[in-house]
Amino acid sequence: MSSAVRQNDTQSRFELDVEGQVAFANYRLADDVMAITYVEVPRGLRQRGIGSQLMIGVLEGARTQGLKVRPLCSFARFAVAQHPEFHDLIG
Repeated sequence: MSSAVRQNDTQSRFELDVEGQVAFANYRLADDVMAITYVEVPRGLRQRGIGSQLMIGVLEGARTQGLKVRPLCSFARFAVAQHPEFHDLIG
């Protein structure tokens, strides 16, 4: 998992701290599938690749845990589409 991205099991989300703000990706686990339900990047951090960096961390975390990923929100689908090296995780 990207060193800056951390999994917050209590809130069922992955987080990335940048400049005192937190970008996050909410998820739900069911069986061996992690459904990415919502990705939020604070307005001041948008258009800088922060969301993509976060999603790479999410996908690396899913791979490490042996999970499939179901990108339900539009940004998660976009990010996964941009990274074919993670397409094997789609489930």
